[in-house]
Amino acid sequence: MRVLVVNAGSSSLKLTLLAPAREPGGEDQVLAARELDAPRAQVDGAELRAALAGELGQADAVGHRIVHGGQRHVHAAVLDERVVGELHELVELAPLHQPKSLSALAAVSEALPALPAVACFDTAFHATLTPGARTYALPAAWRERWGLVRYGFHGLSHGWVARHVPQLVPGRPGPLRIVSCHLGAGASLCAIRDGRSLDTTMGFTPLEGLVMATRSGSVDPGLLLWLLTRSRTPQGAQAGEREQLSPAELADALEHRSGLLGLAGSADMRAVLERAAGGHADAQLALETYLHRLRAGIAAMSAALEGLDVLVFTGGVGERSAEIRARAAAGLEFLGVALDPDRNRAAHAGEHDGARGESADAAIGAEHARSLAFVIAAREDLEIALQVRDALSRR
Repeated sequence: MRVLVVNAGSSSLKLTLLAPAREPGGEDQVLAARELDAPRAQVDGAELRAALAGELGQADAVGHRIVHGGQRHVHAAVLDERVVGELHELVELAPLHQPKSLSALAAVSEALPALPAVACFDTAFHATLTPGARTYALPAAWRERWGLVRYGFHGLSHGWVARHVPQLVPGRPGPLRIVSCHLGAGASLCAIRDGRSLDTTMGFTPLEGLVMATRSGSVDPGLLLWLLTRSRTPQGAQAGEREQLSPAELADALEHRSGLLGLAGSADMRAVLERAAGGHADAQLALETYLHRLRAGIAAMSAALEGLDVLVFTGGVGERSAEIRARAAAGLEFLGVALDPDRNRAAHAGEHDGARGESADAAIGAEHARSLAFVIAAREDLEIALQVRDALSRR
């Protein structure tokens, strides 16, 4: 079964056509790939239809990456009118991501109406979170009325790590305890044991957890209440002039003007590293804050697992920045983590062989380290294709 994977990101729409591996146990073959600009909530239907009718080739089924599946969709779901309606009801839980995914879904369905389609959810992998990790200490009436739980995100990436790591360490006894670090523009960690998510850093929304490119990560909720409710006099203002943030202004700042951008003036980790090396204090502070949260999060995930067997770096920053990997690992010796400097510098899993569909993964741990360490290419496309075939085989 050839699967067309439709992945709507924050600024682009990625289309990948995958065919099953030639040999048992191998990875899918990438037959064709195309990336379209999609900076707004709606995709360009005409451009998408042209791409589907052009170089991508014929598919047998379609797999859509959907950020939010809510509490109902804890597995990939074959799309029909009822499921699509339920996904529209979840827009308010992911207003920045869900509309674009649904727009892409509608455009592809219109262009390829005869193909079966499957929704694959970033939240579904975290349906196995432990009760303690899933629950917020909020009034029971609120939790029951509004479904206030920690959903977690990046589940397709973490799910691929959970599926792929055992293939890299065959024969290792016992259930593997893996901390998966998806570090990109968005960033999250996941504690994985025996292929299941037990804890993660993102919560009810993708704002919780680590410092990200433009998102704040976890912030004291009391601070946010203070910003929303306190009328105050800005520095340099005229006597009697007051200022108060609106919810919309606060949401925009937390999502789009915080994180590395808010600390260092750039959302690009490469630029932050370069400016920090040049002695810029704001960039150095941004890196210190980023790494402090990252190391603390890895330690917390390891505690949830009661130990650590494998540390994985994936996502754009995780795959491409040897410096971030080295500096993060330098504070984790107590968990048995130690990187080999030469292996770490040489590792770059950000590219894969499109003709054969094989990921360029790399072991970066030192020989003496108790815990293994890998750089693994983020392959949501492979995870989606696997889920599509599984969902359609069970119809």
